[in-house]
Amino acid sequence: MTKAAKRLFICLDSAGYEVSLERLKIYVALPDAKAERGGYLRIIDESGEDYLYASQRFVAADLPVSTRRAVLQAA
Repeated sequence: MTKAAKRLFICLDSAGYEVSLERLKIYVALPDAKAERGGYLRIIDESGEDYLYASQRFVAADLPVSTRRAVLQAA
C-alpha cells in the first residue's frame, strides 16, 4: 500500500477509547471503502494496529503537503 493512499484525520472524540485514541491527535487512516460506506474509518491507533472507529469521532486533517509528508513519515 502506498503512502498516497493513506489519509490523515484528527480525533475529536476518544470517549470510551481513551487507551486507543487520543483526543486532538492526528491519525493515519487506511483505505477501506466497505467500512466507510458503513460510517467507519480504519484508523491506525495507539496500539499501532488498524481498527474500525466511527467516522463521526474524526475530522479530516487538511494539511499543507510538506506537513502531510512529515506526519506520514513519522507515523
